[in-house]
Amino acid sequence: MIFMAQIQFPSHMSLASMVMVILFTTTSPIFATKDCNFPAIFNFGASNSDTGGMAAAFGPPGLPYGITYFNRSAGRYSDGRIILDFIAQNFGLPYISPYLDSLGSNFTHGANFATFASTVDIPTSIMPLGKLSPFCLAVQCTQFKYFILNTKLIRDQGGVFSTLVPKEDYFSKALYTFDIGQNDLTAGFLGNTSIQQVNATIPNVVDKFIENIKNIYNLGARSFWIHNTGPIGCLPIILASFPTSIKDGYGCAKIYNEVSQYFNLKLKEALAQLRSDLPLAAITYVDTYSPKYSLFQNPKKYGFEFPLMACCGNGGKYNYNSRGNCGQVTSGTQKVVGSCLSPNTRIVWDGIHYTEAANKIVFDQISTGAFTDPPIPLNMTCQKNST
Repeated sequence: MIFMAQIQFPSHMSLASMVMVILFTTTSPIFATKDCNFPAIFNFGASNSDTGGMAAAFGPPGLPYGITYFNRSAGRYSDGRIILDFIAQNFGLPYISPYLDSLGSNFTHGANFATFASTVDIPTSIMPLGKLSPFCLAVQCTQFKYFILNTKLIRDQGGVFSTLVPKEDYFSKALYTFDIGQNDLTAGFLGNTSIQQVNATIPNVVDKFIENIKNIYNLGARSFWIHNTGPIGCLPIILASFPTSIKDGYGCAKIYNEVSQYFNLKLKEALAQLRSDLPLAAITYVDTYSPKYSLFQNPKKYGFEFPLMACCGNGGKYNYNSRGNCGQVTSGTQKVVGSCLSPNTRIVWDGIHYTEAANKIVFDQISTGAFTDPPIPLNMTCQKNST
């Protein structure tokens, strides 16, 4: 279900008065107008924000990943840049190095703890034998804790390595971004768990999400930018795995999107409470679901075609086949599963993740504050305002 607020206007109210009511009921007063000057970004999450963590741990996804922008596999699960890259660019910062990558990493302006297949909850089946990342959110938070301690030691020692870690005051001044939770849902869907059972796990997952945010806060974080989860029911991995699922008017699997919306509702409620619990923090809930879903609702508006088909895939109605994922060699033909001709005209890259073109559009929309709670632009995320 999609929850929408309805405003009832008295019949005698003038048009001008109505406009003023809308303005004051849909925006929050901002108590400061100065842009935030974040010297660093620390990110926690899964594959939608992974810049090479899983690549460092278990090897990178092969070409054609990265072909649109990097011209090589750059550890990202897209044909090019991801939303986190655009966030870094927005603040004039370099792309955020993955914490797990020990070769050539520069952590001066932050670190990325996200990895492909990470979950909020502690997984019971992990790589290399299982399918989920061993670096769940709690592990990422622990890594961050020791990252702070180790960078202090490096700074105290001096030398060249001290120039490659954040300054001490960067930790309190940095932007802390989160994009995780989708795998907690999809792992249940694809693990023969019923929709009702997956829904029942959501309050616990959200509680653990909040617990880890508090842990990061206790380590000195103050500015938080927290993404919800996208419309899972529009992804080829779900559409191909559950072909008989009832579809909405845009071809997305309704019930799986409803689970996403329930997760998002509980997360938004929990973050509202967290603002009261942590009055010194600036906590922004970021609705990525709405702008992502709008791409499937009106693809032509954004220059997209075949909205429900993966660009890089191995055939079928949705160009997604788990027996031959993007960049892998198919059994029998020994051919590498390759890209479509024009990734910039597609929404979904590999059946699970978005193309650079889609990521850029979503970033452009969420960065304005039009899809956040409080409704505050990315450049003012350090500022607290009333809700």
